[in-house]
Amino acid sequence: MRPTHDNKCMITCTDNDNIAEAEVARFEEKKFLDVFLAQNKIHMEWNGKVFVGNKLGMEFTTPGPQEIATLKGRGDA
Repeated sequence: MRPTHDNKCMITCTDNDNIAEAEVARFEEKKFLDVFLAQNKIHMEWNGKVFVGNKLGMEFTTPGPQEIATLKGRGDA
């Protein structure tokens, strides 16, 4: 079973504590995350606890997209 991840995640603006849903463009677990928020691409790097990125003079953080486990039963390839 190979885990997959949701294509959306919640990101927080640390400047004003606003939380918004962003669309995940690219993701590599515990390395980097690229998201789109209001048609702006935000590149985020893993800092050991959360993903952190900057855009338009603001800092954003997120724990990343949720993992979706897909179980395979009998007869599934």
